[in-house]
Amino acid sequence: MQTFNEKLVKTTAISGGSKDSWVKKLGPGLITGAADDDPSGIATYSQAGAQFGFSMLWTVLFTYPLMVGIQVVSARIGRVSGHGLATNIRRHYPAWLLYSIVGLLLIANTINIAADVAAMGEALKLLIGGRTHLYAIGFGIVSLVLQIFIPYRRYVRVLKWLTLALLAYVATAFVVHTPWILVLSGTLLPHLSWKPQYITTVVAVFGTTISPYLFFWQASQEVEEQQINPQAKPLIEAPDQASSNFRRIKLDTYIGMGFSNMVAFFIMLTTAVTLNLHGVTDIQTSAQAATALRPIAGEFSFWLFSAGIIGTGLLAIPVLAGSAAYAMAGAFKWKNSLELEPLGAKRFYGIIAISTLIGVALCFTPIDPIKALYWSAVINGIISVPIMALMMLMAARPEIMGKFVITSRLKILGWLCTGVMAVAVIAMFWALRLS
Repeated sequence: MQTFNEKLVKTTAISGGSKDSWVKKLGPGLITGAADDDPSGIATYSQAGAQFGFSMLWTVLFTYPLMVGIQVVSARIGRVSGHGLATNIRRHYPAWLLYSIVGLLLIANTINIAADVAAMGEALKLLIGGRTHLYAIGFGIVSLVLQIFIPYRRYVRVLKWLTLALLAYVATAFVVHTPWILVLSGTLLPHLSWKPQYITTVVAVFGTTISPYLFFWQASQEVEEQQINPQAKPLIEAPDQASSNFRRIKLDTYIGMGFSNMVAFFIMLTTAVTLNLHGVTDIQTSAQAATALRPIAGEFSFWLFSAGIIGTGLLAIPVLAGSAAYAMAGAFKWKNSLELEPLGAKRFYGIIAISTLIGVALCFTPIDPIKALYWSAVINGIISVPIMALMMLMAARPEIMGKFVITSRLKILGWLCTGVMAVAVIAMFWALRLS
């Protein structure tokens, strides 16, 4: 017979901590949300703020509930089934569909890594001088070494601390003079436009905010969290653990996606207040945004903005490489966990190494990083819709979710997000045809 205290300890361990240590329960959702604001995302948000001012701020309010809905679905699939998205797709859907999605995800993530590493190198050059390419190599190697040689339970703490780098963009908005009444008006009553340029930017913001690699990462991280706890099991096998885990997932995802959208809002706001109001509207990279900010907003704002690029890159590269590795491992039945030793999951860590190193190598080619990032966004936009549709179908299948098929409310939110992304992709191709 277990004593009451023993039962309490066991229940606490399974649910992820005591009731008063809610901060410790933040993990997959927080890191996923923060990784969404990577250097390429910063470039997109900076471009939106610089080009359209306050009239683009509404997008982050619109995407927040959609982002929460679809990320909660991905997290539940991972925690309930005990498997990542690729494994579930392999088990229940045609092989050609699985390989198409995983292949395109790997390509898009590798290109995104290249863009992020290049942006980090440029940002450090802005701060201390030196050679961009050498810094890019250094950042790529540091990220790779951390992923391969630090066990998941320790590495996830590093990633949590790196999320604080994003606060630099919140701070920047309060360093510069901000007309808050105009901000509120522009956010709640924006001036919308049907011009192709405006629509393309809206699509870019949606595509940056709701990205396929985030779905694969959060689902796999839920599996990691379950596997490192010896008392935790997939919820389909241990339904008594469901209530506490669903509460944790909801809290984690709400806060993580809220943090992500808040930072995106403040990046747009900062560039709108500084660059747009001073006639600087053509921004292509995050480093270019930092440079343009310097003479207008001052040295401190420039340093905050540049340092944030480096911090967010260190957070995003592991998520990009890791989500690609989880997808490949799930597709081909490889061992996969950041908790395993490198020799215990050679092919899984091999994908992390290959995608990171190819991303670094792309920085030394004549390939235009802006065009590469553009095509990465196009690929992400194309594959996001079928992936989200598959996720919604999986989340409603009893053979995958048992009695934990998603509720009607979550179905509505998830399918609404899928529909919005489908419209965004159609709008993207319409805008391309007109341009």
